[in-house]
Amino acid sequence: MAKFELKLPKMGESVAEATVTNWLKEVGDTIEADEAVLEIATDKVDSEVPSEVDGVLVEKLFDTDDVVQVGQTIAIIETEGDGSEETSTPESSTVETKPDKEMVDAVAEKVETAKQTTQAEIESSDERFYSPLVKNIAKEEGISQSELDSISGTGKDGRVTKNDMLAYVENRGEQPAQPKQETAQQPAASKPAPAPKPAVSVNGEDEVIEMTRMGKMISKHMVDSVQTSAHVQSFVECDVTNIWNWRNKVKGDFAKREGEKLTFTPIFMEAVAKALKDYPLMNIAVDGDKIIKRKNVNLGMAAALPDGNLIVPVIKNADQLNLVGMSKAVNDLANRARQNKLKPDEIQGGTYTVTNVGTFGSIMGTPIINQPQVGILALGAIRKVPAVIETPEGDFIGIRYKMFLSHSYDHRVVNGALGGQFVKAVADYLEAWDVNRDI
Repeated sequence: MAKFELKLPKMGESVAEATVTNWLKEVGDTIEADEAVLEIATDKVDSEVPSEVDGVLVEKLFDTDDVVQVGQTIAIIETEGDGSEETSTPESSTVETKPDKEMVDAVAEKVETAKQTTQAEIESSDERFYSPLVKNIAKEEGISQSELDSISGTGKDGRVTKNDMLAYVENRGEQPAQPKQETAQQPAASKPAPAPKPAVSVNGEDEVIEMTRMGKMISKHMVDSVQTSAHVQSFVECDVTNIWNWRNKVKGDFAKREGEKLTFTPIFMEAVAKALKDYPLMNIAVDGDKIIKRKNVNLGMAAALPDGNLIVPVIKNADQLNLVGMSKAVNDLANRARQNKLKPDEIQGGTYTVTNVGTFGSIMGTPIINQPQVGILALGAIRKVPAVIETPEGDFIGIRYKMFLSHSYDHRVVNGALGGQFVKAVADYLEAWDVNRDI
């Protein structure tokens, strides 16, 4: 018998870790090559980890909700070896047994070490937040939760930083355990106690629902964004009558030729991509005191999942796509998002985001910026409304299809003029739609 270490594979350039969400196999189960062993999640994208060999699962090194680094061993699989040499002579059988036992002991020791490492998972609390880097350092150095809670942080709001951890680890072995604990506890005791949060009363008729993993991640992203960016909104009403009529005229032929629907979304995304080329200072990111001007136009497209959560797949180089290419990209990403089949790289690298609040019947919205971007556009519902129509013969009232465009932007780096001009440019592209355009 031989032991095979199943490792967390690399899943993209920007993905360094994943969370175990579900074990599909239990210890003792037989596994075939390419068969899924467990499910993992990386920043709202779920994936399966398949086995590379045939064998039997003998050890699981991580539990559900544990965080695993890329390249770490997740499980041990026992595989069948070549038994021809083992049965040739009694002596050879005896000789072969010893290395197997040594290997088993080594694997068992590694398993026990991994278990001890993962048993006490570091958790953030309402009073203290620990970044993934700080948690990893604590895990590697064997620092317990209580020990980490005693370390004084020099970051914002008393957060423990990487430098705090490195300094603590460097001095950890030079001081006796008892004095070290007293020294670490003194600054913490001198800090004023945080204001208690209002208690939430629960009676017998209330239902307590645990937030999902994705819900917790979205909640944190939203709070972090609001605390980071100075959100300001601009609103523009847009006449999309020409687009409405044009789409009704061509959507049947498009479906026959391309085998899929032509929705309004790729039309809007094309207009946004053009406006970003006209106003490149909306296609930027903020890194501390620096502004990063993006070369590529990568449009994030908020898509609703069956459970009600949102995910933002990214259309890379959207300004280089024609309307057919944009439509295929939109449909493909939206379909695979609903089926939970997006790859980690497909939700990374966005430079600007568009969300369609009109899908839910809203006429406008004030979306929260997707960090580290500086803007997000909400598309309101298309409504049939009475409007004043200007003609050379005079003004008259007619029925038009209109919608609101709501632009949220980061007022730290985008002033009101730029934010307003950009959303107006999007509206101008939509209102100037050529009703005779071919597709």
